[in-house]
Amino acid sequence: MPEEEIGKVTHFFDRVSVCVLKLDKELKVGDKIRFEGEQPFVQTVESMQINHKNIEEAKAGEEVGLKTEKPVKEGTKVIRLTD
Repeated sequence: MPEEEIGKVTHFFDRVSVCVLKLDKELKVGDKIRFEGEQPFVQTVESMQINHKNIEEAKAGEEVGLKTEKPVKEGTKVIRLTD
């Protein structure tokens, strides 16, 4: 499965399990991503926000809020998985 790095986690809010993701490439709802780190995991982007507003896609250079299935650390690389 081809993959590409799309950004890094800049912050994590553990009470709500939401990370702030600084994007180097675009990201869309429905994309499958992998969080690298001590315990890598894969999840599908179900929703994301910019300034507390739901969005369907984000461009390179934007920072988005993204709910995560597991805790992540600042600096964690995020990889998009493609078919």
